[in-house]
Amino acid sequence: MQVPESWLRSFCNPNLGIEELAEGLTMAGLEVEELRAAAPDFRGVVVARVLEVTPHPDADRLRVCRVDAGGEAPLQIVCGAPNVVAGMKVPCAIIGAELPPAEAGGKAFRIGAARMRGVDSQGMLCSARELGLSSDHSGLLALDEQLEVGQDVREALRLDERVLEIKLTPNLGHCMSVYGVARELSAITGAELVRPRFEPVAPALQERLPVRVLADDLCGRFSGRVVRGVDARAPTPAWLRQRLERAGQRSISALVDISNYVMLELGRPTHVFDLDRIEGGLEVRWGRPGESLELLNGQTVQVDERVGVIAAGKGIESLAGIMGGEATAVSLDTRNVYVEAAFWWPQSIRGRARRYNFSTDAGARFERGVDPATTVEHLEYITRLILDVCGGEAGPVDDQRLRLPERKPVAMRVARCERIIGTPVGADRMAQIFHRLGLPALREGQGADERFVVTPPSHRFDLEIEEDLVEEIARIHGYANIPVRAPLARMSMLPEPEGRRSQHALRLALVERGYQETIQFSFAEPEWESDLAGNPNPIALRNPISAQASVMRSSLLGGLLQTLRANLNQRARRARVFEVGRVFLRAPGRDDLQPAGVEQPTRVGGLAYGPVMPTGWAAPERQVDFYDIKADVQQLCAGCGELRFEPVDHPALHPGRAAAVLIDGRRAGVLGELHPRWVQKYALPHAPILFELDAATLQTQQLAQPHALPRTPTVLRDLAFVLEASVPAAKVLELTRELRGGDARCAILADAVIFDVFALPDTSTRSLALRLSLQAEETLTDAQADAACAAVVEAMQRAFDARLRG
Repeated sequence: MQVPESWLRSFCNPNLGIEELAEGLTMAGLEVEELRAAAPDFRGVVVARVLEVTPHPDADRLRVCRVDAGGEAPLQIVCGAPNVVAGMKVPCAIIGAELPPAEAGGKAFRIGAARMRGVDSQGMLCSARELGLSSDHSGLLALDEQLEVGQDVREALRLDERVLEIKLTPNLGHCMSVYGVARELSAITGAELVRPRFEPVAPALQERLPVRVLADDLCGRFSGRVVRGVDARAPTPAWLRQRLERAGQRSISALVDISNYVMLELGRPTHVFDLDRIEGGLEVRWGRPGESLELLNGQTVQVDERVGVIAAGKGIESLAGIMGGEATAVSLDTRNVYVEAAFWWPQSIRGRARRYNFSTDAGARFERGVDPATTVEHLEYITRLILDVCGGEAGPVDDQRLRLPERKPVAMRVARCERIIGTPVGADRMAQIFHRLGLPALREGQGADERFVVTPPSHRFDLEIEEDLVEEIARIHGYANIPVRAPLARMSMLPEPEGRRSQHALRLALVERGYQETIQFSFAEPEWESDLAGNPNPIALRNPISAQASVMRSSLLGGLLQTLRANLNQRARRARVFEVGRVFLRAPGRDDLQPAGVEQPTRVGGLAYGPVMPTGWAAPERQVDFYDIKADVQQLCAGCGELRFEPVDHPALHPGRAAAVLIDGRRAGVLGELHPRWVQKYALPHAPILFELDAATLQTQQLAQPHALPRTPTVLRDLAFVLEASVPAAKVLELTRELRGGDARCAILADAVIFDVFALPDTSTRSLALRLSLQAEETLTDAQADAACAAVVEAMQRAFDARLRG
């Protein structure tokens, strides 16, 4: 919100400089984001009078003007503005003047002597846009006749006045006006507040427009009156137009400008209807399915029973409290108007404008709450302005009170207030603050039981509980006056279990393997859930931020693929990314910290794409494959238990190139290459390798067990078997480990690894070579080693019909 300093000081003028004033507002919760001059920097522009206008001898659209700029002799200036006439006063940039740049960050535009179509020009007559005052470039800026010729324009128009750009939090709806900010400034500084006076306008007509309010849960109070015989073409007074422009509003027409002015000054949005375009009377009600309205911004919207409207005849004329309709909008030909000022319930306005993808100043105020007690006073004020500027005759005020907000008293305990703030304030100081804020406060009790009972005034919709009053005390007392005290607490070191890794340790392990962390929203596209998680019924959001983020994710893979695509769009050839985050599943919550019906486990997901190693001379380039990332997963799972991999069918992964990750026989996640279907759908040049593991399982660490160094040498024996290719290698290793405890001959079997595999041509079999490590307390004999090998051969033959390769 933009607040010109002079407008603010017309209501409250403390003895403070503008910098101190802005600091005081900021420290009271009204953050002043920027202090700027009313106009950008320029120099050398003076008030000038056009003495004579003659046609240019060689250009139809140009005029040669003789201008008095306060110098010794008149200047000759060539001008193309359509509104230039003899006798008007305009801004004149003399030779050597510097005007604001056309674009932000550009260089100042320097005025020099010029020759235009063979005619000398000794300066430039300026529009409002060329001086940076507004976007109006339709013609020259016409100045007040009272201004002195030759006077600097910055001084004459007070362009060095400061404008405060204020950012308001949602609870400060009562500050969304110049008077509202002045009211707060008076409370902060103790300076006198000049309260506006609203002199009633005596009715010159007895005409009333019939208005029926059919929904008191939409409109609690409706006030209006007829004004006939207005001149809509009357110019907006310069003082009013100047205030509007410095507050960020563009001047449109006198009637619209007056309505906007009252909203900015008093925080009261009003609407001016063209009376002659209203059929019958007005009807205030909720919308009906199938009804539509063309708004003032040109947008046509469909309404339903959740949107408030003002209807007339067979159609609707306005979105209640948000924006008027084109059908009854005032124009320059309007002669008779109906002026409306109403109280709309905040909950009936809130969110309606966003539903149609726009916002309005009126809606922003009504959805926070506008004073219901002052509709008639503000209607009198806007009527007086219309009569003074546009003329006409006013009818009587029609005021309907249906249902107004009930202001319930709020109690605040003095002791609790001081405990929350953290410093003694004192009951007398609290009483003074309430008085400054205009909050009627009844002081009750003594000592520890002392309290204030405050009845919020009609314009304060934000005071409902005790903490609201504590906040008012704190911000007016001054946050700078609250001493900074470090909190005191008894602290003790907590033990860190050796059998559990932190999530940070998992992150470090992946970073050490060359991965970079990415953080995604927990919201996902429904398409990801269907494609990559096989989840046709994900948890849907009631109020999603966008259609592409309308469900909760049940897998991390979609976000990782999105990150990959973003990197590929930046021409990246290689990517290693991971994420540690929660997923959301439809299942009973496992503990009191999770909502019923939803399980939220933490997962570790990773993706690898592109060459195994960055491009270099040391080795030829090779694309990453399943086994490269399997090695990363093995390192990540090291120490968690017995690790195995089994074939798995997963909707996101390539059949035959995907594996389930099992730790101590329990499934801990999946690993594999992206399915070709999704590689094609998501337009990826190559298939990435992905994994997703349960973080809780990875965090469990088995404690290292010390063992004495062996005193005897290890005996190695190699056995090569021929067996069906369908037999998983993991089953072979599992069998050899079981023999260690199931066959006395294999008690000396320390370890077994597969060191060679190849398929036999023209058969369904393959060769698989095992290397057995044999060791015991005493030195092994050949007979013991041979017996252990024979036991392995016998077990392989029984289990897999395997035979030794010759």
